[in-house]
Amino acid sequence: MKKITYLVLFTITTFLFVGCGIYGFTGGDVGNAKTIQVDFFRNQAQLIEPTLSQEFTTELQDLFTRQTNLVLVSSNGDLQFSGEITSYRIAPMSATSAQTSAQNRLTITVNVRYINTVDDNKDFEKSFSFYSDYAATSQLTGGVLENAFEEIIDRITQDIFNASVGKW
Repeated sequence: MKKITYLVLFTITTFLFVGCGIYGFTGGDVGNAKTIQVDFFRNQAQLIEPTLSQEFTTELQDLFTRQTNLVLVSSNGDLQFSGEITSYRIAPMSATSAQTSAQNRLTITVNVRYINTVDDNKDFEKSFSFYSDYAATSQLTGGVLENAFEEIIDRITQDIFNASVGKW
């Protein structure tokens, strides 16, 4: 009977904390913000991958709508994200004994401008970058490219989330 009582009290307390905004399990602190605006991130890198801009923008929007209670708007958001993809480069990472590349690295860099209209002290502009390694014998197309994009975009968008509203 004691265990059931404790379980019920724990459940009620947890719902009160989350429901009242005292604590969020995602770690996002949006303050009094109600809306978010994520502008299209244009690809201004020297190498252009046609789908990258759309995939990145969509994933950033999805991350914030999944992990916060913010409403996505097209203009005048309380939290505003804009920027551009500034670098998309492929470089050899390791060599074989035959002096050829054994592994390549795709690195993507995104410049982000964050404006918090509720608290101007939290505004920033900075670059976020991440990479994915793949075998040099593979072409950066199809599944290899999709996996690399998923890994890189997930990491960069999470870093942006943590820098803007994360409590880390």
